[in-house]
Amino acid sequence: MTDTGNGAPEVTAGAQLTPEQKAAKFAELAQRIRGMQPEDAAANAARAGAARAEASMAEAPAEEVPNAEAPNAEAPAEETPSGEAPAAEAPEPRGSEPAAPAAPAPAPAAPAATVPAPAVSDEQRAEALRATAEVLTAGGAPAELAAAAVAALGEEAPVRLREDPWTVLGLPGVRPEHADGFARQLLGPEAGPGDERRARALVPWLLEQAALRGHSAQELAEVAAGLERLRMPEPAGAIQAAVEDGRVLSFQEELTGAEAHAAGGDEEDEAPTRTLLGLAGLAMAEDSLAEKLLQLMATFTPAEDPEDAGAEDAGAEESEAGGSAEQPAAAPGPTAWAAAAEAAPSSSSTALVKAVAEHALVLHTGGEAARAEPAVLVAAARGLGLRAWATTWTDQGRDSFAALAGNGAGTAAEACVVTLADLLSGAAGPGRAPDGTLALDLLIVLDAPLLDVELAATVLESLADGTRLVLSGDPGQLWSAGPGRFFADLLAAKVCPAVASRTPDFGPIGELVSGIGIGELQPVEAPDKEVVILTAKDAGEAVHRAVQLLTDSIPRALGIPVEQVVLLTPGHGGPAGTRALNAAAKARLNPGPGRFGGFDPGDRVVDSPAPGVTRPARVLDGDATGLHLEYADGARRTVPPAEATRLRHGWALTVHQALGRRWPGAVVVLPQEAAPALTRQWVYTAFGRGERHLSVVHAAGPALAQAVAERPAQPRTTRLRGVLAENAAASAF
Repeated sequence: MTDTGNGAPEVTAGAQLTPEQKAAKFAELAQRIRGMQPEDAAANAARAGAARAEASMAEAPAEEVPNAEAPNAEAPAEETPSGEAPAAEAPEPRGSEPAAPAAPAPAPAAPAATVPAPAVSDEQRAEALRATAEVLTAGGAPAELAAAAVAALGEEAPVRLREDPWTVLGLPGVRPEHADGFARQLLGPEAGPGDERRARALVPWLLEQAALRGHSAQELAEVAAGLERLRMPEPAGAIQAAVEDGRVLSFQEELTGAEAHAAGGDEEDEAPTRTLLGLAGLAMAEDSLAEKLLQLMATFTPAEDPEDAGAEDAGAEESEAGGSAEQPAAAPGPTAWAAAAEAAPSSSSTALVKAVAEHALVLHTGGEAARAEPAVLVAAARGLGLRAWATTWTDQGRDSFAALAGNGAGTAAEACVVTLADLLSGAAGPGRAPDGTLALDLLIVLDAPLLDVELAATVLESLADGTRLVLSGDPGQLWSAGPGRFFADLLAAKVCPAVASRTPDFGPIGELVSGIGIGELQPVEAPDKEVVILTAKDAGEAVHRAVQLLTDSIPRALGIPVEQVVLLTPGHGGPAGTRALNAAAKARLNPGPGRFGGFDPGDRVVDSPAPGVTRPARVLDGDATGLHLEYADGARRTVPPAEATRLRHGWALTVHQALGRRWPGAVVVLPQEAAPALTRQWVYTAFGRGERHLSVVHAAGPALAQAVAERPAQPRTTRLRGVLAENAAASAF
């Protein structure tokens, strides 16, 4: 064995295993995990449920890959010399936006060593901070981590850190090599690579990193391989320790279709299986989500037609007010629903109304123009006396949907549409029934592909039995910033009706995006310069051309103001990432010294008050109290200095940050460095952000067409489809 410099010696024998030997080793490991039986299944489930309830809104930092976005990109480990202190890094704002910071959307499960902090007095907290800082300093870690440690571990933080130094791995910005160095400083020779405390920390950490890339679970072999890369001498023992600890759960999933064939399964043989590992909080969320979906369908019974006209008249009177918040109107029967479907203005909206009439859970797919169909459904359902509401991902989506539902004149309140954040927080919407569920009969969730498994579980848990739920969205766009692929898994599971819209997105941009959706990148006719493709030889030229389009060409030639144009790129880092583009845009549009924490009055920014939340704003001013911002919806707020790290300049965004929004003009920058990360899903989403005009500054060469044709999406490992398949009876719709 030789020291690798991160506290874990290199096991040379394991490094020389052939691929066949490694496969056999992983198979043996899987067999061992399959044989593990919890002492008490009920107690294990209770522990997992508690872990989910205790999950905090902690954001593990996404390691930067130039021109690759955190939710879908592997991040290389930072090189840190042996014994160096863990770096106190500020988490990167990532992902897309549920419109307002008040959303009670859970983040991915808490980091491996994080537990909820008990209530402590100011004096106790001050003493805990002092003692924790001493322990951190003794281990060579920055004392600045003390606040995060006490927030996570409470007043027991110094004791916990001394007893189990690898607990530090659960703090923001700390990586395994940092934790190993910290443990060596505190424990000396006792800090061996096979220490069970190290094992219990590394397995959840690997799964947390996978969750940041969108996976709600990982195959056993992948986790074992990750442990080997971290020089864990016995991966099986480490995984077993983590499973027994209750923070990680193991599952057996039966493979079907192409996956079963790839695994060597035969129709006459027993179906092959795979072993999955998941963080307890995420695993319980996925199980809860599947259970609630099936419960919603099982408890739904369509109403019968009323026996007399008087009942129909009563329902019509109630429909004037759309039902009360406390008590729903009389449920409409088949005749009333048939009349509403017949009155719908298109075949797709007719099909949607008919499906909702007969089923509790309905999926609706389509592009931007197809959003008119859920708008028809809201109006039809309220006309039948049902308490029907729609919810969108952003305030912009809410306002555009209100215009559809109100024929261009209705407000959001009149159209019964709210952002998902406001709905769940109670800031707007139908309110709550006495039992705590949402006081409605029909909920339409637009932008459904953007729901991660935990947020989706929160939505489902807010619905009373018998409520109708419509999940609507564009299956071609990027998935959620958080873990899972909820909407895609539900479509694949085929447990409920799915209505595919026949309403196309019109115009050259719609034609281009539609072709990309089926894997074809074809030129389109754009007589009014709706689509412009420009080439660039390198990232520097791409930045120059993009900023020229933003500041001059598009406003001058098309009359679209600078404020209504956005620059989009695959990632924050690199020579053509958001940092480089924003710096160039600021130099042209609002030069200044950045006297308020890097920002000046007039700067365009995005505020990320919580993981997965992005709100466009403009800097009004700044002082000792913080930065004074005006948001896109007209609201104003002061961001205190301690929270300023969540702000970024906002002329250029990643596509994940832009989800749920569209701009009159969009400039998509495709640098050569981004080529390996491009997928059809990313290109489809990026090109669809422009309403009137799309410019593409293209330096990726043939990689763009190749990505559209051959790489549909970055893969994600999830369990929802398998859980639904195990529990749902086969149904034909």
